[in-house]
Amino acid sequence: MSNVSVPRVTSPSFQLPISAQSLTDHVGLRALVVTFLVTVVSIYYIVRRRRRANDVTLRRTDVTSLPDDVSGDTGSDVTTGKRAVPESVNYHFTRQCNYKCGFCFHTAKTSHLMPLDDAKRGLRLLKEAGMKKINFSGGEPFLPGHHGDYVGEMVKYCKQSLGVESVSIVSNGSLVKEAWFQKYGEFLDILAISCDSFNSDTNRAIGRQHGSRDHVESLRRVRQWCAQYKVAFKMNTVVNAYNKHEDLTQEIQQLNPCRWKVFQCLLIDGENAGEDAKRDAEKFQVTDEEFQTFIDRHSTIACLVRENTSEMRSSYLIVDEYMRFLDGATKQSSRSILDVGVAHAMDAANFDEVMFFQRGGKYTWSKAAMQLEW
Repeated sequence: MSNVSVPRVTSPSFQLPISAQSLTDHVGLRALVVTFLVTVVSIYYIVRRRRRANDVTLRRTDVTSLPDDVSGDTGSDVTTGKRAVPESVNYHFTRQCNYKCGFCFHTAKTSHLMPLDDAKRGLRLLKEAGMKKINFSGGEPFLPGHHGDYVGEMVKYCKQSLGVESVSIVSNGSLVKEAWFQKYGEFLDILAISCDSFNSDTNRAIGRQHGSRDHVESLRRVRQWCAQYKVAFKMNTVVNAYNKHEDLTQEIQQLNPCRWKVFQCLLIDGENAGEDAKRDAEKFQVTDEEFQTFIDRHSTIACLVRENTSEMRSSYLIVDEYMRFLDGATKQSSRSILDVGVAHAMDAANFDEVMFFQRGGKYTWSKAAMQLEW
């Protein structure tokens, strides 16, 4: 057999289009671009989630009740840089009380009472910052001072000297005297009395009683004085495990308050829950369904304003006995407004201004505007 020459088949040689160094540079650039894109997308979704959360809140709200410049849910509006205005302030100037309500969330952790002149200076700063309504609370506001003169002088100062639109007090009513109305009644717009039941046994179980004094008798007596001295009468009720099945319709209709606030029992760590708390409110808790059942039972009462725990948290501007703003959810405090001013102190309040308006925090709160028939 003759030798046949077979041509050698060789694989074609391939050249990389770029050098090894160029390849390294290319990969590095690519990683940089990917990192940049991931960062941009992350920022986009964070902003989108925040806007959607705010949109949901606003959709649940009657937007006609919101001021034009309210668009955020914190002390500062992140879109405009505007701070929320302390339009309605709750000044808990004392923690001392003669009652021992088991669910109280502003307990006697201190006995501090600010000198009256310092308290007035703080109130003036709040008014200059935009305060239109001041509510004095505690503790029990009528406890410190001589027959309520301490709170009376603040009420008079706010209405007469500062011209605050609405001045109100929340009290258990047990220490209020007619002489107080004679001296200070003209300066007070609203007096709110806390009452959770018209049953003496229930009130004793809750702790809303002092000695042999009957809480309901005190309530009715104060109601008469409010009518006599032209002060708008309001009621506050906390729905809890001891009164959740009661029907207060008849009594509320007879007392005819201008406003009946009905709250769900609220737990705050360090106040009425947890190891360091002075109260143990867990046994007073009610479920959302139990709270709603209580509300439905009283649906015929036109002045009823309900607030569940989610509506309460962070929607109140609370100033404590040292003139510090408190975070409504955690009770963590700012520095005193007497030291750093209102705007700086308010940044620590975690105030949900949208929820404030949504829950009906702004209403006809001046007795002159209520046009009540005395």
